[in-house]
Amino acid sequence: MPRRKSSIKRTRADKKKHYRNLKVKRQLKDTLKKFQALLSAKNVTEAKKLLQKAFSQLDKAAKKEVIHPRTADRKKSRLALRISKTA
Repeated sequence: MPRRKSSIKRTRADKKKHYRNLKVKRQLKDTLKKFQALLSAKNVTEAKKLLQKAFSQLDKAAKKEVIHPRTADRKKSRLALRISKTA
């Protein structure tokens, strides 16, 4: 256990950041799963609406450094490719 005041505060801040990161990743995963389900059900119009939400979530996660910016770009590119193939 940390003994110094700064170490205690850092531990507390790291814990908060960890839980925020988990929440953001969970929401992102759920959105991507819903997107995949809509594509497999051939519901392209709903998938396009959800695509915008997914792009927004990916950008926000990258901005908060939850995921790497290039990872977000790669995922966005692949999602757009999938929807263009089915449309």
